[in-house]
Amino acid sequence: MADMTDTKTRSYIMSQVHNKNTGIEVAVRKALFAKGFRYKITNKKLHGSPKIDLPEYRAVINI
Repeated sequence: MADMTDTKTRSYIMSQVHNKNTGIEVAVRKALFAKGFRYKITNKKLHGSPKIDLPEYRAVINI
């Protein structure tokens, strides 16, 4: 399917898409913290840049 917008417009639209601190991410983080889990957010050193890193358990959560 061909793109219906020009490059400049498409660039602007994509720059407005943000994927940090979405509602579901915040809800999951609050639930984890309430249960006593401590985590790091968006560890860029890990493969795939997972959203939540639980270093104590050597686990990640992708949302």
